[in-house]
Amino acid sequence: MTHRRTLLLGAFAAPALIRPASAQEVTLRLHHFLPAVSNVHRHFLMPWAQKVAAESQNRLRIQIFPSLQLGGAPPQLYDQARDGVVDIIWTLPGNTPGRFPSIEVIELPFVAHKRGSVNARVTQELHDQAFRNEFAETHIITAWAHDAGVIHARREVRRMEDLNGLKLRFPTRQAGEALRALGAAPVGLPVPQVPEAMSSGVIDGAVVPWEVVPSIRLQEMVRHHTEFPGTPTFYCASFVLAMNKARYEGLPAELKRVLDANSGQVAAAMAAKAWDDQGPVVEEMVRRRGNQIIELPAEEVQRWQRTTQPVIDNWVRMMRERNLDGGALLERARALVAQYGQGVS
Repeated sequence: MTHRRTLLLGAFAAPALIRPASAQEVTLRLHHFLPAVSNVHRHFLMPWAQKVAAESQNRLRIQIFPSLQLGGAPPQLYDQARDGVVDIIWTLPGNTPGRFPSIEVIELPFVAHKRGSVNARVTQELHDQAFRNEFAETHIITAWAHDAGVIHARREVRRMEDLNGLKLRFPTRQAGEALRALGAAPVGLPVPQVPEAMSSGVIDGAVVPWEVVPSIRLQEMVRHHTEFPGTPTFYCASFVLAMNKARYEGLPAELKRVLDANSGQVAAAMAAKAWDDQGPVVEEMVRRRGNQIIELPAEEVQRWQRTTQPVIDNWVRMMRERNLDGGALLERARALVAQYGQGVS
């Protein structure tokens, strides 16, 4: 009797475990520029893709191609998604300076929070409210920004004067303008080009968050690292996970729902966690190597803030010339940083 009951239960349970023959399966190709050993690949993009696959019962798979394996250069990634060369890309809007001016608000000097969890929420909310139209050529899965950036250099940077003539790689237009205002010699480079530029003497260091350091072995090329205490921090960079619009709109409704459930603030929080969790790990690793980690005193940070204020003023003026209210957007960004940063240390 027990055996017969088991067979009957199995007969009723089996159909729930069998995928309908008509169920459509989709594989999307995600392209990005960092190596597979990078923290963003291992701790954000891979877990995110696995979550999408699991919640779709493996019907929506995302195949990731790191290190630009499908061709092109970092500044071309956004257009690869727009044109359908690939399905999804992860990139920095800063790789195409001036193309997406509104998202630069979070990249302005001394606007962002020191924690990625705050900057990610702020950037995603601002995207939804203020600059969605700038990215209308693609479907934005999520927009976010990382934690505090750090100056990594071959010589000590303890005061503004230490930046004079220092050739530093910058990630965004606004970070470059801020470094120039402070007396440095900024050099715009995609992050994968940093090691070669360091070895050839094109740059003396780079401005990147801790999380990026191991993927380009920067801790082996410089010995001095300058941090900014508290909030607001010197700079951060924004990112987008962008998808080809036709590919998104052509997804079966049930798979689109799974992707939507893992978009927006959900995906932004996953991305921020990769930076916030891995940053302290990398910093401790660098400290154990014997490299010097410098924290600027508060009064020195205030000097830097005063000196870089014209960069903010110029951005607001540029936005006005484009018939965009940069002042209002800046005010909103600062208010959101304060709101989401409450109680975040």
